[in-house]
Amino acid sequence: MDRKFTTTTVYCVIAVVATCLLLTGGISAQVKTQTTTTQEQPSFQTTVERGEVVYVSGNDLVVKMEDGTIRHIANVPESARISVDGKELGIHDLKPGMKLERTITTVTTPKTITTVQSVTGKVWHVNPPASVILTLEDGTNQQFKIPKGQKFNVEGQMVDAWGLKKGMNVSATKIVEEPVTEIEKKRKVTGYMPPTPPAPPADVPILVAEAAPTPPPAMAQAPAAPEKLPKTASELPLVGLLGFLSLASGLGLRAFRRM
Repeated sequence: MDRKFTTTTVYCVIAVVATCLLLTGGISAQVKTQTTTTQEQPSFQTTVERGEVVYVSGNDLVVKMEDGTIRHIANVPESARISVDGKELGIHDLKPGMKLERTITTVTTPKTITTVQSVTGKVWHVNPPASVILTLEDGTNQQFKIPKGQKFNVEGQMVDAWGLKKGMNVSATKIVEEPVTEIEKKRKVTGYMPPTPPAPPADVPILVAEAAPTPPPAMAQAPAAPEKLPKTASELPLVGLLGFLSLASGLGLRAFRRM
């Protein structure tokens, strides 16, 4: 929580014999102090930071921010929690690729702290215009400084410190108002994993590549005879062979008859 302030002091003195007397200086047990705080309407400012988890190791986290910058967050406390899909995750549950979003809400609340100090006593000694010594309710004496130019109301007449006399009963009050601006920052971190690509519609055909089947081992078998001769083959050698056999048969029959 941040705090910045300026101080404005308002002095108001109520006295039985001397009125509007501001006493500053030592404070004893006879000085009563009361403090009150008034609060004005707060103002709110919200900023959002987005990034993607790049690397996680132990309690160290590296995030790539939305603007492309890389942010290294070292020593992330074990108590840090991130809300993901309704679950509270710790630093060790984060995974690369997870999207993170941190929302920072700054609440600025103007306040005024009022401190009232009062003292009652009898003038025992006065050293105008610098100080006065009062005899307090417990019988002890205490010295107080008198601000420069202070006026006092004595029986309806305004006098300065020179108008105080020994034996006067005095009740003095000091009021200090301190304006304070209180700044509070609330942080909330959420995350989610990127969605998986959607499946294609049911009516769209899907081609699935399959591996070619392994051929069975070859079996030993006689090669099949060709159904027909090549185009270059001819029946001429067969005709010649038949002619030669016919000629040989004729010659054999002729030799047999001559015998």
